[in-house]
Amino acid sequence: MFSAKPTLTGQRVVLRPFVAEDLPVLVAALADPEVRRLTGSAHDEQAALAADPPEYREKLREWYATRAEQSDRLDLAVVELGAGRCVGEVVLNRWDPGNRSANLRILIGPGGQGRGLGTEATRLTVGYGFDEIGLHRISLEVFAFNPRARRAYEKVGFRSEGVLRRSQRYGDQWFDATIMSILADEWAVHHGHPA
Repeated sequence: MFSAKPTLTGQRVVLRPFVAEDLPVLVAALADPEVRRLTGSAHDEQAALAADPPEYREKLREWYATRAEQSDRLDLAVVELGAGRCVGEVVLNRWDPGNRSANLRILIGPGGQGRGLGTEATRLTVGYGFDEIGLHRISLEVFAFNPRARRAYEKVGFRSEGVLRRSQRYGDQWFDATIMSILADEWAVHHGHPA
């Protein structure tokens, strides 16, 4: 299902397979302390600020170089139109062919935040998942300390399904994660622009 890697074009972003020139932006985004916190990659400030080991960049290079070969997931670079620069990534993973479902994950680095690029990238990816792949359900989890991401998901039509209580730790605090999803029949009504 995910063997073909499309290029999807919106008004603000293009989603396309990764190229080698994307790596420095992705490495910087994944090292950003706020990105680490918001994605749950770090569990305290010390970990969020820690330098990556020297071999980490090579592992990331290998990871992104193999994304086009994956047939069970879709990984695409989010590229800002006009500027032509990569600002992050969007992923459909955890594909369940029997239930025609997948998980959505998105990361927008500091240089692309606050301008609707993530919302449009989410909308394009969800549309591709439903209209081209034939998915029935797309889900995600969003942490309580990331209200900006939750608003972006709601703008596209994701709805809350439930809460994973105190499932994410940061420092000495525990935070909830909300499970959200969107269904194909909902998408068919509003195409990512719910009332």
